[in-house]
Amino acid sequence: MTAAVLAGCGSTSSTPTSTGSTGSSSSPTSSASVGGPGLESVTITGPVGSSPTVKFTGATTNTATATKTLVTGKGAKLKQGDSLIVHTVIADGSTQKTVANSYTDHQPQVVALAKSVSSIFLDALVGQRVGSRVVIYTPASAVFGAQGNPQIGIKSTDNVLIVFDLVGQPVTQPDGAKHASPAWAPKIVKTKHLITGLDFTKTPKPDGKLRSVALRTGTGPKVKAGQTVFARYLGQVYKGSKPFDQNFDAQTPTPFQIGVGAVVSGWDKTLVGQHVGSEVVLAIPPKEGYGAKGQPTVGIKGTDTLYFVVDIVGAA
Repeated sequence: MTAAVLAGCGSTSSTPTSTGSTGSSSSPTSSASVGGPGLESVTITGPVGSSPTVKFTGATTNTATATKTLVTGKGAKLKQGDSLIVHTVIADGSTQKTVANSYTDHQPQVVALAKSVSSIFLDALVGQRVGSRVVIYTPASAVFGAQGNPQIGIKSTDNVLIVFDLVGQPVTQPDGAKHASPAWAPKIVKTKHLITGLDFTKTPKPDGKLRSVALRTGTGPKVKAGQTVFARYLGQVYKGSKPFDQNFDAQTPTPFQIGVGAVVSGWDKTLVGQHVGSEVVLAIPPKEGYGAKGQPTVGIKGTDTLYFVVDIVGAA
């Protein structure tokens, strides 16, 4: 698992697993030899939006902190308080090995550039443009503290190289054309503009079919199988009195890799092909959800049909 080096990334909710602006950069450009304090022996290649190759010609010993923009994107200029979708690659300058890579782990993050984020990262990322590739070289202790990061094999005495690809920004709310809700879909309940539940008063009994409808057709790119989508969502069983899971009140949306069996098949089959910015309502029968066993820990029986409202706010 890729280490989350940016603090203040928000909480994550439980997820429907199987037991924005766009999420892509603008005109990505390959980067090459880095240079600069602590970076003389480092070469980074590959386009923004794909996993970079980091090569060392020797161990790094400089204990200074340095930041360098390898690729300047063409997207929006980031301000403090903005959110962005970022891919992160971490290399250990002492062992000359890449120790964490969100591309290979399929774990991009949505990060809010808030005061809770380390000043090292704020200074490096605020003012950059979406689509940029930024590298930070620093002693590991400045990022991970005196304990280092044993999970990925970094000691506090090591020097680390962190590559950030600023691949997009999440949208703040669904956008695009509005569509009428069909008869099979429950009413969405909102409290102070926040989705808090589903009302099944006039919803007919589920017919066992997998159903989906986009109440808003987003203006962003289509979601592709294998991508990570960032979603605001709420799930409730048919006639349930309250949601079994939701993240509309969380600081940041929750990431899910889609179309590869990482979530329930009902999500895979309905969310691939939707546009970023869409608001989608789903009806998922047991066979496309948690099966005959259900999820007893959250009150889902094996016979329950699951209903979700999903706001797709980004993809990468």
